[in-house]
Amino acid sequence: MDIDFACTMCGKCCHDLRLPLTVSEAIAWLEHGDEVQLLCEALPWPEEPAEDNLQAAQKRRRSFAAMSGSLPARIVVILAGTHPGPCPNLSDDMRCGIYEQRPLVCRIYPAEINPFIALTPAHKACPPDAWTPGLPPLLRAGKLVDAGVAQLIQQSRDADEKDVPIKQQVCAAMGIDQAAVSNEGFVAYSPDRADLLAALRQASNEPSIPAMPPTWHFVSKRRTTVDVLVSVGALSSLVDANSAPRFEYLGFSVESE
Repeated sequence: MDIDFACTMCGKCCHDLRLPLTVSEAIAWLEHGDEVQLLCEALPWPEEPAEDNLQAAQKRRRSFAAMSGSLPARIVVILAGTHPGPCPNLSDDMRCGIYEQRPLVCRIYPAEINPFIALTPAHKACPPDAWTPGLPPLLRAGKLVDAGVAQLIQQSRDADEKDVPIKQQVCAAMGIDQAAVSNEGFVAYSPDRADLLAALRQASNEPSIPAMPPTWHFVSKRRTTVDVLVSVGALSSLVDANSAPRFEYLGFSVESE
């Protein structure tokens, strides 16, 4: 696949986002007075997958071990800079106010960080004229042309792995222990900005890993999912409009089963 691309400065990719951040970027984001959420998903992990299962290895690398009742699990936590409407760093002329310090994910866009997700222009916010053939090459035969972007992608993946124990410690410190089922959605926590900043600083300066895997609770909007998880020993419950949870449930489907 060959793809050409040039930014049109439309600003669409800078609006209404949950922007994945590294720990250091999240600290800077909070210090600037902006909001950061923790997005949590859980994967049932009853046994270690085969060594040649590359997708499982990718999930393991960016998650920490946990227990849900008697079921082993892996927990993925994403720190997300959250802003309804325009990014707080976006000026009226659609220029980035922190361009030289912008997060890795912004530097990498529109390329994909996950090696198992193919770049699909239709899934991006950029308008059609950003993908006009004859613009600077982005992909050739499915591979990134820009070695600098490839290096940034590897930097992001490395940070994702390095930050795992810090995120685990932050969740433990803040009493965060519920997650959506992987591929169904995310549980989004919105802690007080000052409390989250303090927890991130503490975990970054004095990282520690609990001796025992933490206990986590699966939540879902699908009754069948909850029933299956409970049947294999997991802690799981249904999220509904009357449950008034202390988090926001971001489902990939509005339908319940």
